[in-house]
Amino acid sequence: MQTKFGVLMVNLGTPEAPTTPAVKRFLAEFLSDIRVVDTNRLLWWPILQGVILPFRSPRVSKLYKSVWMEEGSPLMVYSLRQQKALAARFPDTPVELAMSYGKPSLEEAIGRLLERGVTKMVVLPLYPQYSCSTSASVFDGVARVLKQQRRLPSISFIRDYADHPAYIAALKASILESFEKHGIPDRLVLSFHGIPNRFVDEGDDYQQRCQVTTQALTTALQLPAGKIMLTFQSRFGREPWLTPFTDETMKGLPAQGIKHIQIVCPGFSADCLETIEEINGENRELFLHAGGEKFEYIDALNDRPDHIDMMQQLVAQHFQS
Repeated sequence: MQTKFGVLMVNLGTPEAPTTPAVKRFLAEFLSDIRVVDTNRLLWWPILQGVILPFRSPRVSKLYKSVWMEEGSPLMVYSLRQQKALAARFPDTPVELAMSYGKPSLEEAIGRLLERGVTKMVVLPLYPQYSCSTSASVFDGVARVLKQQRRLPSISFIRDYADHPAYIAALKASILESFEKHGIPDRLVLSFHGIPNRFVDEGDDYQQRCQVTTQALTTALQLPAGKIMLTFQSRFGREPWLTPFTDETMKGLPAQGIKHIQIVCPGFSADCLETIEEINGENRELFLHAGGEKFEYIDALNDRPDHIDMMQQLVAQHFQS
């Protein structure tokens, strides 16, 4: 039997509209995933339905409105551009985009690949650094969909690409472009999404993978020691999360004489609420209010050609294997 390749790109997901009902539906699905929140369901369900969704959804919908693009949610806009660009690199191979939560769903995307006769599916979660709450959730979702199929394709699952040379090269290029435009900052901050400390204690190597990326990028940029720092953003709930926190770091840097920073979020393959509103909005304000003078956010890699080059290399390696 001749092998028919297909590519499944997967990102986290986004509400379909910047409205309270749409955000509520999205958060309900997202926060119901036991990979994301592993609290006992009997305890978590009343909190989610009775407290978090009613109170958080209206506030989050306002934040989405502040970043919404003409074509839709930034995450969806950039992810679709990535899909289109990668598909152009493989004209004879179907390339589908799915979201773990919301639409297009994993069921829809995998269904389209199978309808086109795909016998070997390369799954590319768009998370450079593995975590049980992201990449492993994609694995669970793919398995859940395929569980209903009689005939299964072969699967190549790309666990992560934290130090892939083409990924580091693309990050380096985007950062150097910012340096050329704005000057070399006092500090380059790499802000990654946080996870609870407990996840790491239980075996998740996400923190280590973030450190791997940071070290590879430090070496590639050849900046003096101390010019680059790693922080973690977007904590949720009351249990301890990975530190140092990005927002607390923004408040403290000016007092240390760090007046000019540039910040990049290497763990986000596409710009979204967490990069545009949280980093370039909220954290910018915290830094400047604390006495900082210059703050520049470096865009996610999005659909930059060198980012698509990296995706092409990743996928092609799995075609060959």
